[in-house]
Amino acid sequence: MSKCRFKAFGLIAGLMVGTSAVWAASAAPLSQVKVIKVQSSACGLEDIADGQAQTQCNHSGASIKVYVLEVGYGQNQPQAALDGFEVNGTRAPVCAFDTGNLTECTPGSKTVGSLYTFDLAGKQEGTFTFSNTSINAPRNTMSTQLYIK
Repeated sequence: MSKCRFKAFGLIAGLMVGTSAVWAASAAPLSQVKVIKVQSSACGLEDIADGQAQTQCNHSGASIKVYVLEVGYGQNQPQAALDGFEVNGTRAPVCAFDTGNLTECTPGSKTVGSLYTFDLAGKQEGTFTFSNTSINAPRNTMSTQLYIK
């Protein structure tokens, strides 16, 4: 009787191996989050360097946007705020191609993270904070902050 069970299990396992090619790989955990750009009518688009603690330009006006790059897969609702007040944003997938540049995704390309765009909705200056937690192991939380002048 146990030989029959073993053969049946082997047949089922063999069928599963044949279909495993359509299963997706597990999502990569978060490995990096950072503010990459700040945009305003006063300064245009300012690139933010690694380790930069505040903007170089004095951004002002009613329309300031902050762009955050998230590498890996975070939860759908990250925490983003300016001086503790929540700010709203949108998320778009980011893909890498052979050149290594992060770009918008096209059908069939591999998603490696997200680009968030936050509209500060009339807020003038302060400390922008962003944090998110990986959707899978090790469920690490990553964060970044930038003082916007």
